[in-house]
This record gives sequence, structure tokens and C-alpha cells, in this order.
Amino acid sequence: MVSCCRGNDEIDMIAPCTETDIPAMFSVINDAARAYRGHVPDDCLHEPYMSDAELRGEIAAGVRFIGWFEDGELLGAMGIQDVQDVALIRHAYVATGARRGGIGGRLLKHLLMLTDRPVLVGTWRAATWAVDFYARHGFSLVGEAEKTALLRKYWTISERQNEMSLVLRVALRTTRHEHQLQNP
Repeated sequence: MVSCCRGNDEIDMIAPCTETDIPAMFSVINDAARAYRGHVPDDCLHEPYMSDAELRGEIAAGVRFIGWFEDGELLGAMGIQDVQDVALIRHAYVATGARRGGIGGRLLKHLLMLTDRPVLVGTWRAATWAVDFYARHGFSLVGEAEKTALLRKYWTISERQNEMSLVLRVALRTTRHEHQLQNP
């Protein structure tokens, strides 16, 4: 459960995650990551999928999380991190019971409006549902050689994870400034 109150209209449903939201983020991330079991090789998974210390480390490294809140409960969390000259979508998770309701798409759309940089996302090769999700939202896969180079340049992951991952990119069609002009 989330200890702070959020409003009930859609604008108030998306809000930055705060220190008090970390336990709920931990719960959502590890609940949603169960989908990887049986798809991602066992040597790439551990329990919990992301520990409290890892989550706090990601935040300390500059991942800014936003959440989808309904009735004071966090149902989805997604992060964005500026790394060098790009923005990375990081840790995109929706609670199992809240999937297929558009939460992930709304969080992604919100994050894309926060940056003027090229946006990349890395995901497990076997997580075809994630690849399909990003493709539906305008992302396209990069080639294998470019994927390896991008993962080495912008992420800190093992060679095994690099081997088991894909990278997708989106070219922003609307910058944050243009969006503000269109939607005063």
C-alpha cells in the first residue's frame, strides 16, 4: 500500500514516486517480474527479482520513477534515466492484477513527454510481450550489432544479460516544448 494520498482523476493518477512509495514499488516490480519465469534463463533471474537495495541504488543512480495510483494504491511504476546523450526507459512494471488496462501505455506516454532526448529501452529477448508493448507505442528494434554496442555504452550489465537482451528505440515526434505549445 502507498502511504500518501493521490487524487482520483487521470492527471492525479500519474505522479512521481517518492521515498514513501519504495515498499509499494518493490512489491509491484517483483510481482510483475514473475512473468519472466519460464521465459528468461534461470541463471539471469534471482529472487527477489529486484531487491530493496537494488531499487534504492537505481534511484541513487538517477532513475526517476513515476507511478500509476488508484485509490491510494500503486499499480504500476516506470522509470526514466538520462545517460550521456539519451534517455533510457527503466524498470517498467504493472501489477499482475492490473495488466491490460492501459496503465503501462499511459506511464510510457508520460515519460516520453519528459524528455527531448532520443529514447532507448532494453528488455529481455524472451519477453515478447514487452517487445510487442514497445512496438505498439512506436519503438523499433535495433540490429544485433548496434544492440550490443548500445548496451555496452549506456547500461551496466553482464555479457550474459547483453546476450539475452534486445534494445528498442523511438524517435520523438513531439518535443516537450512543442507539446506545451500544442496543449497550453
